[in-house]
Amino acid sequence: MAQRRFSHAIAEGDGISVIAAVEDPDSARAAEEQRAEALVVRGDPSAVRQASSLPILWRADVSLERASASADAYLLVFDSLDEDDGRLEELHAQALELGLDCAVEVRDEEELEEALERVDPEIFLLSPVERDHDETPLEVVLEMLAAVPAGKLAIADLQLTNREEVQELERAGCDAVIVDGHDVSPLVGGPPPDV
Repeated sequence: MAQRRFSHAIAEGDGISVIAAVEDPDSARAAEEQRAEALVVRGDPSAVRQASSLPILWRADVSLERASASADAYLLVFDSLDEDDGRLEELHAQALELGLDCAVEVRDEEELEEALERVDPEIFLLSPVERDHDETPLEVVLEMLAAVPAGKLAIADLQLTNREEVQELERAGCDAVIVDGHDVSPLVGGPPPDV
């Protein structure tokens, strides 16, 4: 069975895509039944891969070779690679050579701009840190989203997400949002049509 490209899964279709954070085969199957369009896994995705046909973003510090065996996309955390030593560029190029989509996680507009200059990634994972109490994580993501160039994919990573926030992200042009695997149904709208 051919794996679907992660970027294609979140770019296709109308509206915002829901990416389910899952840890095991059961939660992966449940998320797929609830119409998630992709999965994000922190543990080993091998068992999840067998349980679901959805593309997988492996969100762990593992070798690229290991990731390419079980996942469709790899995450580079800009904050851990912000030294100007060429490591970010090297890992980004390696991921693409191995056929993986490569997302770069950024926490603010400054990191986003620097990542654009250094590797010009196709996919950004917008993962805000609490800067002060004046801005909510959603507001920080919306600010970063405004700095993402046209043609790039933006994924919002918010700890708690409700339907209203998902709709606001969608209106702002966000391509996807990561949600807990158990919370997919209320966020994707109505049930699929009967065929």
